[in-house]
Parts: sequence; structure tokens; C-alpha cells
Amino acid sequence: MYVLYEDSGNFKAERIFSESDSTLQVEAASGKRSKIKKTNVLFSFDQPEPATLLEQASSLAQTLEIDFLWECAPQEEFDAQEFAQEYFGHAPTAVEKAALIFALNSAPAYFHRRGKGRYRPAPPDILQAALAAIEKKRLQAEQQQQWTDQMVAGHLPEAIAAVAMTFLARPDKNSLEWKAFDAACTTTGTSPEEMLLRLGAWPNPLVLHRHRFLTQNFPKGTGFPDIEPPSEDWDFPMADVEAYSVDDASTIEVDDALSVQTVSDDIVRVGVHIAAPALAIRRGTVLDEIARSRMSTVYTPGEKIPMLPDALIQRFSLNADKPRPALSLYATANLTTGEILETETRVEMLHVRENLRIHNLDDWVTEETLDNPEAELPYGHWLRPLWRLAKLLSAQRDEVRGKTENNTRVEYSFHLEGSPDDPDSTIRIVPRRRDAPLDRLVAEYMILANNHWGGLLAQHGVPGIYRSQQAGRVRMSTQALPHEAIGVPQYIWSTSPLRRYVDLINQGQILAAAQHGVSARLVAPFKPKEADLYAIIGAFDSQYSAWGDFQTTIERYWCLRWLQQHDVKQVRGQVLRDDLVRLDCLPLVTRVPGLPELERGRLVELEIIGCDELTVELHCRYLGAVEP
Repeated sequence: MYVLYEDSGNFKAERIFSESDSTLQVEAASGKRSKIKKTNVLFSFDQPEPATLLEQASSLAQTLEIDFLWECAPQEEFDAQEFAQEYFGHAPTAVEKAALIFALNSAPAYFHRRGKGRYRPAPPDILQAALAAIEKKRLQAEQQQQWTDQMVAGHLPEAIAAVAMTFLARPDKNSLEWKAFDAACTTTGTSPEEMLLRLGAWPNPLVLHRHRFLTQNFPKGTGFPDIEPPSEDWDFPMADVEAYSVDDASTIEVDDALSVQTVSDDIVRVGVHIAAPALAIRRGTVLDEIARSRMSTVYTPGEKIPMLPDALIQRFSLNADKPRPALSLYATANLTTGEILETETRVEMLHVRENLRIHNLDDWVTEETLDNPEAELPYGHWLRPLWRLAKLLSAQRDEVRGKTENNTRVEYSFHLEGSPDDPDSTIRIVPRRRDAPLDRLVAEYMILANNHWGGLLAQHGVPGIYRSQQAGRVRMSTQALPHEAIGVPQYIWSTSPLRRYVDLINQGQILAAAQHGVSARLVAPFKPKEADLYAIIGAFDSQYSAWGDFQTTIERYWCLRWLQQHDVKQVRGQVLRDDLVRLDCLPLVTRVPGLPELERGRLVELEIIGCDELTVELHCRYLGAVEP
């Protein structure tokens, strides 16, 4: 004896092996035995064999017209086996009963299930609505397949082109357009980005890279809402110093300037002056929300997306046109020993004498001219004492670190002549050593300020966002911990408040400490152990990393374009590890398949065999090691 039963929505027919009051043990043709409930059994039969029954019933079910069944069926709930006898006009065979059940079950729009083997025909209005929905779904499936076939063949349907710009960031994965596009990608084995470029939805990889980043991170655009600039009625004393800023040619946010005053032959008073936007950007205000939403200025070759509106930047940038409010650190120091004798932090108005540009000074400012008082040197009266003290401060940090700081690595600046979204724009990539005297000089005083102001906050119990490094791990926290790589007891970011939100937050805390002393923790924007400060750290880390990844991607892209524009066929590079090589002519690291095992730093010759501007990868072939 055999039974036809339901199991997880499927119909099965098997031999009865044993039976109890409520269950059956059945045996499949393979010999596998299962226990089933009697309530799942539709009917029992003694012929034909289970496999034959399923095969013949399925074939017969295909011949039954669902429309005719619906017209013949009772209008109320009915039992399928009883209906089978009426439909076939005789006592139905096991195959006929099973075929009718299969047919009824396959048409849920026509017949609604009401339990085991029981159905009810759908009312005419509901049936028509269901059939219309089925037809709509069928037409949609046909349309979807048509779009997929067109894209596989290399043609971009108009409907897909209209929404293609959404596919990289926030695609509607329930839409027909996305399903068709995704199916085309799966069929051809290509990524969405590759498919969009292949179909011509994007003109080139550069536009695609930029659009993907902007859509994900600036869905409302990179502009700013109309904001009333803060008043310029600042009631601070005027600094009686000769201050200069030093930046590259593209800098529009002049965050810092330096001054120096001679007290005696060996004593100077150095001023580190930082733009003070925190005076106007109060916690919780619209301006604060704008800065917090961006966290940092985004830098890419030929373009930047500022953290703050231009009107606000112009109010606080330390431009040489008129006085600006500044947060100043004055350090009185001995030029013989490097000892800091006295420090003072204050808020004041600063009139920068001149905004100096690195490219105008680099040829003049060398270690030789700085160390030789007789050598011709523009701004020598300002540069030489600053350089002399900077060297002593650097030596002190080296002593703490236990080694000399290694700044010999070459950095590169990108200069784009043309639109930043035009791959045919000419790119100039200019090398510059990190240990250039001007860079070392400015960096040393920024370290001095960040170290001192971090200590000032800790001294007054005012929380800040610190950067520390211990056991090789760099992290941000609210604790004043040592930064071993720099060689200072504590370190905060506070000298770029026009460009980084963390610096802006820290500046607000420093202003409270400078203006209120021991009571600063009561009036500072952020109080000790405030949860929002930890939230800012987490958000900043994440967003700053995303900005950095995008900058790296675009810089790698323009490195590839530089190689093409200069028709470079062979390059040299230094082995980093395994198959990684850093090129000598560009800030580009690439993998070289087949690279033999070579020691780190070994110079190798590579042949360029191609590049992928979408993945920003350079493809090279190893030619050989260059003998020292």
C-alpha cells in the first residue's frame, strides 16, 4: 500500500512501512524511511508504483484546463477527491485524483486552499484582479529579460540610462531596471562599474569614481545653505608682532602663522598663531552641524570640498589683507639650549604681514642659507631664529624617541591644468622631500602648539580629543597619553580648525582653558566624560578614513594618466615586501606578478604592460634588479 502526502509544500508518494494511531513510517524507492503524520496524507492507493503515479499524474495535470476547472467547480469550499469523481464522471483512479490535486494546487489565483485537499474557487472579481497581476508580472519579466539581453549585447536601454546614476550608491534593488542590470552583470561576469562603462552610461572611469563618492557622501551636493556670516566686531587686543604664514600655492584656508621677537642675544619669543573659527562656531549651531557633517576638507588633485562655507573661511583665514582673531601660543625660549622658559596662550587680533608661498621660497631656504647668517636669504630675520630653535626642539624629541626622526621620504604634490573631471587634463606631479627645511620648521611649531595645548587641557581638567601612539598603535581618545613616534607626552590636533572638525572641537576647549583657567571645565563646550565626544571620535575616524581612501583613489588615477601622458614604458621602483614595489617617479605602489624574492629596498626595473583606470591598478612585468 502507498500514500500520497504533502511535505513542506511538495507532494510525495511512498510505500507504507508501518503504521500507528497518528503516524506512518514510509519508505522511499531509495530505501530511506521517514515518519509522517497521518494528517498530511491525501489518500492511499495500491497501484501504480509511487514514481509512476507522480509521473503520470503530473503529465495528466498539464492537460487539465484551469479555466474549465474553475467553471465546473462548486462555488463553495470542496474536497478535491469528491470533485475528481464529478469531473471525470467515474470513480477516479489514483492517477486522476493526484492529477486534479496537482492542477488545483498549481493555480492559486483560481483556487484558494482551505486545508488538506480542500479548495475554494476564487470569486470572479478577485480572480480577475489576480489574473491581471499575473499578466503584469509576466510582462514585467519579459521587459526585464529584454533589457538584460540588450545590455549583454552591449546596448544601453533608455530606461536603464535614466536611472544608471543610482546604481553605484543607493540602487533600488526591487526595481525592474536594477534586476535587469544585475542579471546582465551576472551573465557577463562583470562588476556594476565595468558594465556601466561598457554600456557608455559613464564616459570614463574618472567621472564614475567622482560620482560614486559624491553620491554616497554628498547626496545633496557639495554646496552650503545660505548662512549669515558671523560679526567681525571682535573685542580683542591687537598682537604687536611681525607674523607670516607659509603654505603651498593652492591653500585658501590659512590656519596658522608664526612670529618671532628677539628678547636678547639668546632668548626669543616665538608666536604660534592659529585661526580661531571656534569663536563663532558654537556647539549645536547650524555652522557646527555643517562642520560636523563633513568632519574635514576633502582634497583631490585640482579640487577640494571645504569643511566650512567660503564666507566663513574668509572671515577667519589668516590672510594678510586685514586683522583676524587668532588663538596664539607664545613660547619664550633659549636659543642655546632649546629650553622653553615661559609660555602664554591668549586670544588676540593678528594682522599677518604676508602670506608666503612655499614654491617661491624653496630655492632660497636651504639648511646652508639658514645656518649661514651671511648668506642671502629672504625673510632671514624671521626664518633664522625660528630654524635655530626648531632644530633644538626636534633634537629634544629625538632624545625622547631614542632615534633620529626619518623624514627622507619623498612626497608629491598634484597640479592639474584643466577640469578635475576631464581625464585629458594635464597633470603635473611634483616631488618634494618631507625633510625640506620649511616643512620641518613649520611642523616643529605645530607640534609644539599641539603638545602644549594638550597639556593645558589636561592641567585644567578640560576634555579634549587626543592622538596617541603606544606600542606602534595610533588612536584617538579623550586621554592625554604619550605619542611615542613624535616624542611628546601628549598630542592633540588643534592647528587646522578651518579644515578638520577635531581641531575645531579642541580649539573650543582650549579657548575655555585660556580664558577661564581653573573654572574652564565648567564653561567648556564639552564637559568631562561627555558621551558626545566619544561619538565625534568614532564618526571622525570613519569619515576621515573615507576621505583619505577617495583621495588615494583619485591620486592613483592621475598617476596612471601621468604615465600615459608621458608615454612611459619602463619605470624603476623599490621593493617593499613580497611582490609590492613603490615606483621611484610617482607616489604609486603596485604589485608585480613573478617578482623574485628580493630584499626590501632593492631597486628593480619594470616594464609597463597596461593599466586599469577603474580599479586604478598598474600592470607591470619584472625586467630585472638594478645593481647598486
